[in-house]
Amino acid sequence: MRLTRYTDYAMRVLLHLAARDDGDLSSIGEIAGLYDISQNHLMKVVQDLGRAGFVRTVRGRNGGITLARPADQIVIGQVVRQTEEGFQLVDCSQCVIAPACTLPRVLNEATAAFIAVLDKYTLEDLLDQRHQMRALFGITDPAALPA
Repeated sequence: MRLTRYTDYAMRVLLHLAARDDGDLSSIGEIAGLYDISQNHLMKVVQDLGRAGFVRTVRGRNGGITLARPADQIVIGQVVRQTEEGFQLVDCSQCVIAPACTLPRVLNEATAAFIAVLDKYTLEDLLDQRHQMRALFGITDPAALPA
């Protein structure tokens, strides 16, 4: 199974915001620059994530985006369902053997298993290496600051 670039970008945005873990706003331009991806594409992704309640957007000069809820409440399977258009792996509508073929049933079962695994994990689960990720993003790690 292959996920779309759209889902990839959505996960990148969410991982960046979750790694911040400070509630500060990030800009779409900042995230696009970090990943070297199109800001226009990212704007569409962020709008969708906002409508779905994964991110909170703040308009204006000092605006930006942040997670709309804690990372441990964002289920990866829900994000993938939101960002992928469909999971029908084959189109059997014009196939002559469709009435007797069980391939679609097998593929649907495999897809359900794939999504079931993603449903076991939250965004927080993907941050085992939070300190390293923060360093890669150029985010100052509060744990590394002197007390």
